[in-house]
Amino acid sequence: MKTIAKSTRTSKKTAKSTRIRSGCQGNNSLKKEYLKSKKVVKVTFRLPKVAAVNAKNVHVVGDFNGWSIYANPMKRLKKGEFTTTIELEPGREYQFRYLIDEDRWENDWNADKYVKSPFGSDNSVIVV
Repeated sequence: MKTIAKSTRTSKKTAKSTRIRSGCQGNNSLKKEYLKSKKVVKVTFRLPKVAAVNAKNVHVVGDFNGWSIYANPMKRLKKGEFTTTIELEPGREYQFRYLIDEDRWENDWNADKYVKSPFGSDNSVIVV
């Protein structure tokens, strides 16, 4: 019987970061990438097409940008989803929401948790 040894070599990218995906049922609307070299977490926010049907523009708005409605515009993908990546400080929780066409607010359906906002609705929370 022949024994085959598997390579234990890791790529430079794998050695520098740990990837953790949040979300359920295969819908990874939040992707967290912990970068050891920079001591930041790269968070990719993804709003599915079904949440933003016919949307012209979407911005992610939250604690990380002082709730500025223009600071973090999202890019529309070919399949109709919107995405953006933001670097956040690890060891914190950030409240956020998506602003669609400067008119409608939407929570992330796969947020780590939700908290009440001062305006009577819930805010999405990402824990990094």
